[in-house]
Amino acid sequence: MSDSVPPAISAKAAATRLLAPLAEMRGDTLDRLEKAVLELFSSRDFHEVSLQDVARRANVSLQTIYKYFGSKEALVYSMLDTLLGRLAERMIDHLQGIDDARERLRKTCWVTLDYMDKHPAVMLLMFTAVPVSRHKNIDIYESPELMGAFLGVLKDGQARGVLNSQVSSKVLLDVFMGMVGRVVLMHIVRGEQTPLTDQFNELFHILWRALSAD
Repeated sequence: MSDSVPPAISAKAAATRLLAPLAEMRGDTLDRLEKAVLELFSSRDFHEVSLQDVARRANVSLQTIYKYFGSKEALVYSMLDTLLGRLAERMIDHLQGIDDARERLRKTCWVTLDYMDKHPAVMLLMFTAVPVSRHKNIDIYESPELMGAFLGVLKDGQARGVLNSQVSSKVLLDVFMGMVGRVVLMHIVRGEQTPLTDQFNELFHILWRALSAD
């Protein structure tokens, strides 16, 4: 069976939304699909992996994948949305009860690095399987929960005068994501074995100097 999207499904629709609610899929099936997507797309180029490869690795029928996702793009975007959603949940949970602006940013940075240390395949999947121009197709990038958590920390720091207020909070978020993303990606590419959290104090010091109002 071909990997091409069935003619009845528009390319845009297939790449941006699910065709059937994931709640209808068995939990163990979804778990196997998630594992297969992470293993295959984080170790090979996007175009080298077929839906047949995913179906075979996950022990799931190709028909099931088409039923819920419709395309390879929609499958990968959906899995990333789920995986990054877990980061959002952790971040929101860890920020509870922290009032100090610097400590809120510190905790945000630590949670992000810790998550990526423990789930490097997620980072590789995001950078190797999804072109930057398609990041908008991943729902979590528009999530008020995750983006609200990030921007809330930055806006609060600006309002209190401890973070740079000469640029928008979105620019500060870009600096944060740019630095953390690059550090994590190259850490993985170089095959470093020491967790980034072991260097956390030094890394946060660099980030703080980049974002602070001083």
